[in-house]
Amino acid sequence: MNGAVRLGAVIVAGIAALTLYAAAFTVHQTQQALVFQFGRIVRDPITAPGLYWKIPFVQNVIMIDKRILDLELPEQEVIAADQKRLVVDAFTRYRITDPLRFYQAVNNITGANLRLTAIVNSTVRSVLADASFASVVRTERSQLMHKIRDDVNRQAQGLGIEVVDVRLRRADLPAQNSQAVFQRMQTERQREAADIRAQGSQFSQTIRAKADRDVTVIRAEAFRRSEELRGEGDAERNRILAEAFNRDPEFFAFYRSMQAYEVGLKPSETRMVITPDSPFFRFFQDPFARSPRPAQNGAAAPPSRP
Repeated sequence: MNGAVRLGAVIVAGIAALTLYAAAFTVHQTQQALVFQFGRIVRDPITAPGLYWKIPFVQNVIMIDKRILDLELPEQEVIAADQKRLVVDAFTRYRITDPLRFYQAVNNITGANLRLTAIVNSTVRSVLADASFASVVRTERSQLMHKIRDDVNRQAQGLGIEVVDVRLRRADLPAQNSQAVFQRMQTERQREAADIRAQGSQFSQTIRAKADRDVTVIRAEAFRRSEELRGEGDAERNRILAEAFNRDPEFFAFYRSMQAYEVGLKPSETRMVITPDSPFFRFFQDPFARSPRPAQNGAAAPPSRP
């Protein structure tokens, strides 16, 4: 009898523990919960984390993520306002703000991603179709992304989600167009380089021509000045010699004869065909020889001695 009572107590305790376990559920900080009873919502969505209770075996709980979710979009080709084709690679960040509407509209995150992909792709095509290639690639990219995000939010209001951001990761020309643009840019750079080289060659030739002209002018001026100085030196020398000759003609004649002997009578190099009694050798014959003086009536006077 006592054994049956104990067994019954154990069974009751087990059923109570199982019931208690089935009645409790925990909502984490990254989750929000919907409580259903026979497919119908019986309480407001639970968004605060904590321990909650439900009617076991009658009510069930569906957890919905409340973190910021990532949606990678496939590449798509769009045509800009200036009729240029662009390959656009974008991604989206969104969060679930109304779990009940989200569940009723798309049921789960997979369904939400499918619906949101279609909305974002169509919005990207429509917005970029009104923008030029330069605006998408360079000048107005940030404004275009904000406009896409706002348009997607307006269309996704019925899904219970909020689009946090839409980013264009890449917006480039198609591969064949990119190659053509690259070749055109390469040709343009080569033409610019050839123009710069031609201008540099022209400038260098101009500089060389000016330098050659300046060298010629400087050399001519230096030669003219050197000739002037040489002429002035020769004139000054002749003047000094003339003064020396006028002061003592006999000594001057002796000095000039010595210079002539030094220059003309070099060892192993002197060849003269001249008579020994030539006036050139008069100082060899008489160290006191005097320059001949003109005699009266045109006759030469004999040299005088001191």
